[in-house]
Amino acid sequence: MSAAHRDTKFAILKKNTSDRNSVLDASIEKPIAPLQAAATADAAKVTSGSLLARNTGWNLAGQILPMAVGLFAIPRLIHALGTDRFGVLTIAWMVVGYFSFFDLGLGRAMTNLVAQNLAAGGEDELPAIIWTANLLMGVLGILGAIALVLLSPVLVCDLLKTPVLLQLETTRAFYVLGLSMPFVISTAGFRGILEARQKFRIINLVKVPMGVATFAAPLLVLPWSKNLTAVVGMLVIVRFLFWIAYVSLALRDMPSLLRGIVVDTHMFSKLFSFGAWMTVSNIVAPIMAYLDRFLVGMLLSLTAVAYYATPWEVVTKVLLVPGALVGVLFPAFSTALIADPSRAGMLFRRAVKYVAIVLFPVLLLIVLFARDGLTIWLGSDFAGHSTRVLQWLALGVFANGLGLVPFALVQGAGRADITGKLNLLELPFYLVCVWVLTKHFGIQGTAIAWSLRVIVECVLLFCVADRILGKTLPVKSALGGAAAVAAAFVLSMTGMTLPTKFIVYGIALGAFFLTAWFALLIDERRLWGRFRFAGALGKQVIPPQH
Repeated sequence: MSAAHRDTKFAILKKNTSDRNSVLDASIEKPIAPLQAAATADAAKVTSGSLLARNTGWNLAGQILPMAVGLFAIPRLIHALGTDRFGVLTIAWMVVGYFSFFDLGLGRAMTNLVAQNLAAGGEDELPAIIWTANLLMGVLGILGAIALVLLSPVLVCDLLKTPVLLQLETTRAFYVLGLSMPFVISTAGFRGILEARQKFRIINLVKVPMGVATFAAPLLVLPWSKNLTAVVGMLVIVRFLFWIAYVSLALRDMPSLLRGIVVDTHMFSKLFSFGAWMTVSNIVAPIMAYLDRFLVGMLLSLTAVAYYATPWEVVTKVLLVPGALVGVLFPAFSTALIADPSRAGMLFRRAVKYVAIVLFPVLLLIVLFARDGLTIWLGSDFAGHSTRVLQWLALGVFANGLGLVPFALVQGAGRADITGKLNLLELPFYLVCVWVLTKHFGIQGTAIAWSLRVIVECVLLFCVADRILGKTLPVKSALGGAAAVAAAFVLSMTGMTLPTKFIVYGIALGAFFLTAWFALLIDERRLWGRFRFAGALGKQVIPPQH
């Protein structure tokens, strides 16, 4: 429910009671202010800085711990299954891990609507929103399962070029994999309920073991069978069990859902209008993320793809940190923009500062020591081809990490159409840019094209965020800071001896943290000063819930 919608409901309530006696008027109108105050107080709780920081930590754990288990499990699975069977298993992982994006954006739309209604005190509408969205996602999951089963023979025998001896086994495995589709897509819906209520601790207490089980479950099957049907079947069983866990936790967190299944067809337009543009972003963004390496393979060679894709995969892992934060910020922005827009602006500015403070030292280190690190890891020949690529990509990753914050704000405001339109506009220009720069400058030109795209996208998203927040952002200071960061990255690409690099890194890091302390963290220093002063006087200070 939007703020305007909420205010309209209050106005109608007052009008309908104006013809009654004054006692009845008072009994109806007086609770309105307490309801608004209670909604604002609840919004402050779910957008408090300490809660968002803890939830970001939980999100990081939910991503990093399964990756660590994967590093242990993958070599053993390759050795036991062989490369062909392992290739099929990676496709199964992709389906159970990423096919939730094919919910047509309904999960994200539901999270947005639930957070907004919680902020506006419209909890009576939540069962209709949640059950309607989950019913639609269940239908999509069933349709996805039918499509995967029907297409499995074509996928296995024609598109994937599966060895003849493995075709029957792989087809059966795909049939079993189809059973997971309803649970994979529906999981996003029930997890979205917990996200809207900032229950990321609970989410990741399920997500971590689920991610671990994704790699561990196939290992448990190997002592008895190396058949793909059995391996994929275990994966589907694990996914079903964790779907039950999410459903149980969501119903426990919101008991009102147990009163009965409520479906409101009027919600279809709200859900699909947001979800359709989410789907556009979910489709176009991955295309742009992987389009460059296909063009490198077409214009240059497959060897050049390896020289380009390897540093790309390494440096983009830095985005795990802002990605974990943005997952928490999306429902927080949805809530704050309804209950307290000034809090949304404060959360936005602080998030941008913290992302910059985390990313800059790491990426500057990568840029300065790119050649040395690649030489130690992959050899001097690989480093000779990929050093400049890694350095240009690092500059783009810094902009991309910052851009995730306004991206979350825009979608939290219910304007997924803006991000979808931006992605559609970017695609043809990016295609031309990659084509021209790759032909003229090789994979270094490809890296420059990717970085230019994410920098332009970042600037545009900040402009949109500024309009949503009412032009409260310090644009001139931001542009000055961006220019200084870009200059630091470009300077770091010049040839230096190893001792000089250490000196330059120390000086740059010192200057950056001094700037951050005296220019970026003014509010935080004031709050810390209040604590120090109060502690000296023996008083207690209650920190603001920022």
